[in-house]
Amino acid sequence: MFRHDMSEFQGGLPAPDATYHSDRLHAAFQDADWASYLFTSDDHPVGFAFVRALSGPERVLNSFFVVRGARRSGIGMVAVREVISRHPGPWEIAFQDSNEAAVAFWRRVATEIAGEAWTEERRAVPNRPDVPPDVWISFTAA
Repeated sequence: MFRHDMSEFQGGLPAPDATYHSDRLHAAFQDADWASYLFTSDDHPVGFAFVRALSGPERVLNSFFVVRGARRSGIGMVAVREVISRHPGPWEIAFQDSNEAAVAFWRRVATEIAGEAWTEERRAVPNRPDVPPDVWISFTAA
């Protein structure tokens, strides 16, 4: 579902077997420098987050997803605050400028966590000259 949602902003079609690439999924569960989180509401899975570079100079929120039926309920903000609080220090989070909901959400997250002490920059997507640059927000969490 995450890859399907992202295809609206980054393009990309499923493989012939109807799946999207899952390299990040495998890394999140196999690489010791990653952490994975599943968000639930009652007994229902409603989203996930993958954090990479846990031993690096900045933690990177590699993937963050909340199912459409749970969006705008506050669960995303609760989940991201919990994930970030588990890994204090510098953070980087990328999103697409054309995803207006993500733009507003991630700027709100940065402001709630770091006040005015956050930055935003655009960076080219590695190996994807066909897509617009990602927007990266950086801040430090206590």
